[in-house]
Amino acid sequence: MINVLVNKPNHIVERQRLVQKSHEPIYYRLPRSKLYVRSYYALFTAGVLSSAVGVFQLIKGKPAGE
Repeated sequence: MINVLVNKPNHIVERQRLVQKSHEPIYYRLPRSKLYVRSYYALFTAGVLSSAVGVFQLIKGKPAGE
């Protein structure tokens, strides 16, 4: 049972070669990095846009009839 946790293959040399031979920016070199970076960009954009909408609504204020 403990062998599953202890005896894992060592992939450090493979990943080191993968990172060093690539000429892409460092944040795109590892597998699934594009997924992580683009997800971060999407969430960041959504946060900035929702903040901008909130600020606009605060500046605009409520109509006089309410």
